[in-house]
Amino acid sequence: MTFQLPDPTTPFGERVARRLREERLIWFTTVDAKGMPQPTPIWFLWDETTSTMLMYSRADAKRLVHIGQNPKVALNFDGNGFGGDIIVITGEAQLSPVDPPADQLPAYVEKYHEFIATRYDTPENFASIYAVAVRIHPLTVRGH
Repeated sequence: MTFQLPDPTTPFGERVARRLREERLIWFTTVDAKGMPQPTPIWFLWDETTSTMLMYSRADAKRLVHIGQNPKVALNFDGNGFGGDIIVITGEAQLSPVDPPADQLPAYVEKYHEFIATRYDTPENFASIYAVAVRIHPLTVRGH
């Protein structure tokens, strides 16, 4: 079954859709071999056509080992500092050999051009470091 966002005509659904489009960071949580959650902030691109997220990872990142052992993941946006604006997404992640390198994906380069320029100089440098594409398939969304 394809994941469906909450109804965008509701306040919660509008916030989910907007934050998936506009936010630059989301907390991505995998589970290690001992069952311990391992959260880390990531850059991501929401793909409206497939209702999936795309992220890029270093090849030596532990998150890739975790995904291989257990593909179940959770993602959450930072709240508003007062316990509100909470959005939590659960789903499954998998390596994606079909997605292009980050520097060849115009929407990704456009979204992160300032971050890339500041930290990696060029999209090509970023893509050479973060060379592994990961697709996240959301299953549920909750929040308030």
